Order: sequence, then structure tokens, then C-alpha cells
Amino acid sequence: MTVGIVLITHCPLAGGLLRVAADVLGTYPSNVETVEVINDTPCETLIAEGLRCLTEVDQGDGVLILTDLFGATPANVALQLLAQREQVRVLTGINLPMLLRALNYAHLTLDAVSEKACAGGRDGVRLCATTTTDQCQTPTAGAPKP
Repeated sequence: MTVGIVLITHCPLAGGLLRVAADVLGTYPSNVETVEVINDTPCETLIAEGLRCLTEVDQGDGVLILTDLFGATPANVALQLLAQREQVRVLTGINLPMLLRALNYAHLTLDAVSEKACAGGRDGVRLCATTTTDQCQTPTAGAPKP
């Protein structure tokens, strides 16, 4: 069994990220569904589509929902889904490293996949001040602003 993954983002981010992830992995993941939010789509419609996706990918180990922007419609829909279903986690700020980690570790528990995905997303953000790759660092909170 594996943790299911649902991407809920502004259109066309979810599909684009999933296509790139499939290219990197060499295969299209089977435990993933996407919901792409188009302006003016009623929230009830998005929630119904999200519930359908959760049902589609949930194999009994839970579902991780990845969304783009906390406070925006995709994240708000994800939080509505979280309130309606058990064994669901929501992680905001999706990026490619986050998605790849979630896909690569989907065989772990829901909490472990959530932690791996969060770490992947966070660790994938680097500030590169020079062209030397060993100078690239993970930005830290409280670092001086340029």
C-alpha cells in the first residue's frame, strides 16, 4: 500500500509539476490526482472534485494534499477536505523537490511522507550568491536581507 497524493493548485501548476516529476522519475506515478483551480470556479465544485480525487488515490494509508499558496483558494479547498476526511494531511508551498520526495517516499506512513515532502521542499530552496555550487546555502530565518 502507498500514501495517495493529490495536488491542488492554481491552473496549470499541478499538471506541469506532475509532468516534470514523471519525466525525472521515468514513469508516471499511479497514486496521484490533480485539481487545478480556475478563477470563478465555485468552491463546492472544487471540494467535490477534491473528494473524488481523495477517494481515487486512497488505498488505506491516507492521502497527502500538496497545494501552492496558503490562504488562497487551492489551500482553502484542501483545508475543507482535511476537515471532512480522516487520514489526510495538507502541505502548502508545493515545489518540485517537495513533490519528488512525496512520490519517492509514498511507501512510508502518512506522517513520514508528509515530513519527507516538507523537508524536500524546504531543502530544495537555496540561495546561490556565486556560481560556485558549494556556496549555495539554505536560507535561514533572520538572515540579513540584501
